[in-house]
Amino acid sequence: MTTTSMKITILTYGTRGDVQPFVALALGLQKAGHSVRLAAPYRFADFAAHYSIPFAPLPGDPEEISALANNVRHDVFGAVKSVAEYVFSIAPPVLHAALAACDDADLIVHSFFFTTIANSLARARDIPDVSVQLLPMFMPTRAYPMVALPNVPPGALSYFTHWLTTQVFRYAVQVGLRRLRRAEPETFNLKLTWPFETSQPVQTPLLFAYSPTILPQPDDWKAPHIHITGYFFLEVPETYRPPQELLDFLAAGDAPVGVTFGSMVNRESERIDTLVRAALAQTRQRGIILTGWGGRKPAECTDDLFYIDAVPHDWLFPHCKSVIHHGGVGTTAASLRAGIPTITVPHAIDQSFWGKRVAAIGAGPAPIDLAHLSVETLAAAFAQANNPALRARAHELGRLIRTEDGVGEAVRLIEQHAAGPALPKSAGRSLSLIMMTAATPPNNCLVCPESCQRLAGGSPVVTSTGSVQGQLPGGHVAGNQ
Repeated sequence: MTTTSMKITILTYGTRGDVQPFVALALGLQKAGHSVRLAAPYRFADFAAHYSIPFAPLPGDPEEISALANNVRHDVFGAVKSVAEYVFSIAPPVLHAALAACDDADLIVHSFFFTTIANSLARARDIPDVSVQLLPMFMPTRAYPMVALPNVPPGALSYFTHWLTTQVFRYAVQVGLRRLRRAEPETFNLKLTWPFETSQPVQTPLLFAYSPTILPQPDDWKAPHIHITGYFFLEVPETYRPPQELLDFLAAGDAPVGVTFGSMVNRESERIDTLVRAALAQTRQRGIILTGWGGRKPAECTDDLFYIDAVPHDWLFPHCKSVIHHGGVGTTAASLRAGIPTITVPHAIDQSFWGKRVAAIGAGPAPIDLAHLSVETLAAAFAQANNPALRARAHELGRLIRTEDGVGEAVRLIEQHAAGPALPKSAGRSLSLIMMTAATPPNNCLVCPESCQRLAGGSPVVTSTGSVQGQLPGGHVAGNQ
């Protein structure tokens, strides 16, 4: 497909697992001839620079989000409350930086945290946008529940969990942006829109960046703007050279068990490390332990244990006999792609969901809840992972995943959307730095118990140059905005 070269801004926020897929997408878009800017937490500046991707640093520390989510573990409402409070605290500088990164964009690609605001900005500027989600979010289905509630059975209740999660997300955004508007009324002033509203004249494509081999498209996802592309894998550069000490360890004995808990910051990291080492010793297996953000590095390695801060998963995992990890979507993708058994010890949020999927497709044992982690449960999981039938199934799944091209499919869909019908023009929408005003359609207000018909006086919309370009209505926030 031939498409005019575009300036594309990618907005994402989170840990390494949230950012790395978008580095892969940025490279794919660059290869297709587009100019790409990646806006992500500042700590990933060197990561982007390594791949020569123009980078817009965003304030805040995703390690804080990881710690907050992990400390409440499977308490979904506690996690939402803790993370929301932190997000609200950093929202003003993050949104200023994100908007600046989009200033000259022809198209915006956005992930979870930016779903509402990026779509609102794109609609205001009359440019296309594309939503990329690493999890099955914002699209209800009866096939399985919302990822943070993996034990809910399929059917109407599962559908409700998706619907409710979407409403909570939208309401949280509305509350946060109302706070910003009170603090900076002349800056944060944008009509809030929802990218997947069926009444929109042009639907924002919703790309799910996971494998259809692992989680097929449900029968009740019939809308043409929904796509499951496959994982966005970041290929290891040909110039990558692992440390010689690691190569020596791999060559000195049997294939090890890979152990990584990614970007999860866990206050129990010392206990987890002790149990993993004991289970490996009991089952007479070697191990490579990636310490990551929340790990603990002992004084020295041994003949059977090798500790290292980080190694690209796509390089390391094919050298391992199996992998034990937290069940994050990115690490799960890498272990499944390697075609080896996967053992998950979920810490929080979506990780139990992916752990259950791994077991359901036959690529690993049932996930081990962190509260039940012991030498015995780990040893039992290792025994299952060494079962020849399970190893053969994991090998076949890896082969299938390696045939998918998630980045290539996403680039094709992004270009297809950009080449489609333009968004309808509307008065006062050609703005470059605007934030929010709350439109109030009737019959669906989240503030009033009855149909909300109240409209406050208009408030000015301010551009990046500070000039006022019109009035937009304000008032209570409606549930479908």
